[in-house]
Amino acid sequence: MSASTPRTVVRAATGTGATLALATVALAATGTAGHAADYTVREGDTLTAIAKRSGTTAARIAADNALADPSRIRAGQVLRLAGPADAPAAPATAPTATSYTVRNGDTVSSIAQRHGTTVAAVVAANGLDSRAFIRAGQTLTIPGAATAPAAAATSTTSSGTQLVGNTFAGRTYAPQVVGAANENKAALLAAGVPSRSAMQAKVVATARAMGVDPALAQAIAFQESGFDQTAVSPANAIGTMQVIPSSGEWASQLVGRQLNLLDPDDNVTAGVAILRSLVRTHDDLPHAIASYYQGSSSVKRNGMFSDTRRYVANVQTLMTRYS
Repeated sequence: MSASTPRTVVRAATGTGATLALATVALAATGTAGHAADYTVREGDTLTAIAKRSGTTAARIAADNALADPSRIRAGQVLRLAGPADAPAAPATAPTATSYTVRNGDTVSSIAQRHGTTVAAVVAANGLDSRAFIRAGQTLTIPGAATAPAAAATSTTSSGTQLVGNTFAGRTYAPQVVGAANENKAALLAAGVPSRSAMQAKVVATARAMGVDPALAQAIAFQESGFDQTAVSPANAIGTMQVIPSSGEWASQLVGRQLNLLDPDDNVTAGVAILRSLVRTHDDLPHAIASYYQGSSSVKRNGMFSDTRRYVANVQTLMTRYS
């Protein structure tokens, strides 16, 4: 990692910017992905005690923080805390689908990024095969577009440029989260990143070094970003492996060092470390894949959602390409 590598941008609940590696963004309650505050674990804390004080549940905290073992939290660890479990979600504007005509040089990944959605969503909405093949002149349905609330529409970089939208899968994300995503996107674009083929090679090498099936790691990376290290989602999922800062903190714990999600090598390490942990702690591969997308606790509690099942099917199909 070079000294010039940009650091992950986060925003406090006040909306002020900060350049801190692997800090957790405090989300306002926005649909099922919303969070009300951050909490720093103190000596003697348990997940159950924290949940009671915060008006939520231990299961919700574990799911929101991707805790592989909810009984193991440590003093100083930062947790994202949702609001009360029975609190109604803030209403989001109804999602609408838009049409887009493919131009020369377009890829599904680049189209998804411009519209604030994902490769998986575009592939599913248009019935594309595992190669995600498109052609110039083809009309695609772009899912998940929604009319943004006025406050969220102002979530831009410090230079005023909107690079990342504020909606995904019908959810509208808090302005500070989208603002942090825009700052991270701008930092990646300004710093320059390796090519897609170079990122794919990093995924293969890292998977082999960490004992993960390279076909699985490549399928996840392609499904998430198309091997694009500049990809940043409205939820502030970053880079090739689309890791959010709190999951990056978990990955740092898994590998025993601080990881910077804006660094290409660290981003791949974070994603592969999380994937390795999920494969080891689940009974079968489909549930491990589902947990990378939906969250392990959520999968155990709710089963796979319909979009998760599509995600798993797409990843398993992609694995045959890379085997």
